[in-house]
Amino acid sequence: MVAEIRTLSDMRGWYALVWVVFGLCPGLVAVLGDTGTRRFWSVVVLGAMGVGYALVTLLPDHRAIRLTYLVLLIPALGAMGFLPGGGAALFVLTLPQFWLLARTLAGWLSGAAAVAVVVGAVARDDGAGNAVVAAGAFLISVPVGLWWLRNRALGAELARTRRELAEAHRREGAVRERDRLAREIHDTLAQGFASIVALAEAARIAADPQRRGRYLASIEATARENLAEARVLVGAAPSDEGSLTGAVGHLLARFAEDTGIVVHADLAEVEPAARVRGALLRCAQESLANVRKHAAASTVTVVLAARADGVELEVTDDGRGFTVGDARGFGITGMRQRLAELGGDLTVTSSPGDGTRVLAEIPEDT
Repeated sequence: MVAEIRTLSDMRGWYALVWVVFGLCPGLVAVLGDTGTRRFWSVVVLGAMGVGYALVTLLPDHRAIRLTYLVLLIPALGAMGFLPGGGAALFVLTLPQFWLLARTLAGWLSGAAAVAVVVGAVARDDGAGNAVVAAGAFLISVPVGLWWLRNRALGAELARTRRELAEAHRREGAVRERDRLAREIHDTLAQGFASIVALAEAARIAADPQRRGRYLASIEATARENLAEARVLVGAAPSDEGSLTGAVGHLLARFAEDTGIVVHADLAEVEPAARVRGALLRCAQESLANVRKHAAASTVTVVLAARADGVELEVTDDGRGFTVGDARGFGITGMRQRLAELGGDLTVTSSPGDGTRVLAEIPEDT
């Protein structure tokens, strides 16, 4: 849009120069040797036209001033068709002003100006040729002007469509970024705070000082991990320190220590890309958090394996289970969205009383 305005401004600037040099100046030069009132009025009319166009150029946003100038331009051109120093050449060079300034009314106003010039030229003894040229120039200007207006309207529509498309992309990007941050916060900070709350409640009611100390140590460790995750989020970069196997193993050890749930782990040594590592680790965190909060399980089995077509993570518990279709909340949806972004898939299998199985799969070429 800015480039379009600049181009139109440059075009008007060059046109104004051409109009003054080849339209007004020749008329003034032509009457230098004349005397009497006709010379006087030629100078007055040409000067008024120049001042009027300068005013319109300085105040381009005032439609009333533009239309007033064009209406007054009609008798001025008619007068110059009759006076010395005017004629068809000035009219031809002035025609673009009607299309630049009036647009939809340009045809009617330029037609009235053509009639005025023809009448003025015919009133002169030697003005028949100017009348023919003025009429011909008007007839040619109408289709050219209409074509220009159509192209300008199409260009404006294209520019508006581009702006709307860019705004839609911006909004879509903002929504995607908001969803990404929501998933990251839910899978890291929110889960960490939930663990801290659960550990704090356990520490508050623990009678054994040693157990209370273990709970407090877990609270401190979880808080430090949350702080590290917060710094990663602020830095807008995924953490890729350590292997996926080591990270999942550390997560399971903390989970078993904090909850007392028996954990069976079969973790293969896999080295996926950083984005795959982050997605699977978040799925493991979310699955274990759901076990902690909802499953009332006694045993959890976690399998991390490399398959021929990719990497998979399976988390199974022997808890109370649930009806998958009735599940509400951000956790499962966030995991599914996270995996989908990498071309992966999430399968959740559960029923009341039968435990839960969560299977995350990501292709190896991601």
